[in-house]
This record gives sequence, structure tokens and C-alpha cells, in this order.
Amino acid sequence: MARIDYCDTSKSNERTKEILGKNRNANIFRMMAHSPSYFEQYCRLGGAIRHRGELDPIVREIAITRTGILCEAPYEIVAHKRIGKNVGVTDEQNEALENWETATCFDEVQRAALAFTDEIIRLRRPSDETFKAIAAKLTPAALVELQLSVGFYIMTSKFLETFDIDLQPVEQVV
Repeated sequence: MARIDYCDTSKSNERTKEILGKNRNANIFRMMAHSPSYFEQYCRLGGAIRHRGELDPIVREIAITRTGILCEAPYEIVAHKRIGKNVGVTDEQNEALENWETATCFDEVQRAALAFTDEIIRLRRPSDETFKAIAAKLTPAALVELQLSVGFYIMTSKFLETFDIDLQPVEQVV
């Protein structure tokens, strides 16, 4: 159960209601709606990350899901396994994300992105070796997008866990 009540969206402004509607009134967004201006800007950046970059969507989604795993955020994991599946992440890849290092279902770019993700979260920043490995495989724009995706979803995972956002059936929110 959430640590504070979700926003009473019947009292929200029209813009907040519009954004909530576009996002299926998911619990994470109902909690964020307590701060309409932050909520709107969060959604703008999230939309750019998910729909406007050049980073391969499969690479993006496995990195985001791995972020949720490392941040121990079940809501994030469930949501992004489903989103990932919609952009081409295989069931085998989704299942292997917990122990990706020994899995054979990831290509070189995906493995480099997962190593990069792990080191951002576990070590504060990627080692020179890991950074060079992913930088050799992505354009500068895609590399920036990968890092910002991981950072954004660290923040999102921590938000979910701080407020103990209730899981919803994934079909309702993704």
C-alpha cells in the first residue's frame, strides 16, 4: 500500500487530467500528480526517452529493465518487460536480464549496454574499459540517450520504492 494517498485527480487541473488519461491513470502518475508541474515535465522527458531518440528500442528497454532489477523496483521491471516485448525484446532476453552475464541471447551491443548500465548503478560511473566498449558501438547521440535512460529510470525506480507505489495489472498501465 502506498505510503501516502494518491492524488485526488478529481481536483486536478485539466492538463494534469489530460496527461493522466494518456498514461492510463497508472498509480505512479497518480502519485506524481500531487506536483502537477513536476509531473508534466517528468512525462515530457519520459516521452522523449521512449519515443524520440535514435537509441535502439531493444537496447533501451533491456537497459531500463536491468535498471529496475538493480534498483529492486518490481513495478518498473514488470512495466518495462512488457514495453520491451512490444519493441522486440524476446521472452528469453527478459528472463535472462537477472543474470545477463552468462546468457547467450544478447548480441555485442546489448551486452555492452548492460555492462554500462550495471556499472552506472553499481560503481557510480562506468570504467574506462566499459565506456570505450559501448562508445565504440553507439553514436554519441545514442550513447547520451542510453546514459540518460538509465539515469531517468534510476530516479523512477527510487520514486516507486520511496512511495511504495502499488502494482497494477500490467495490461492496465502499459
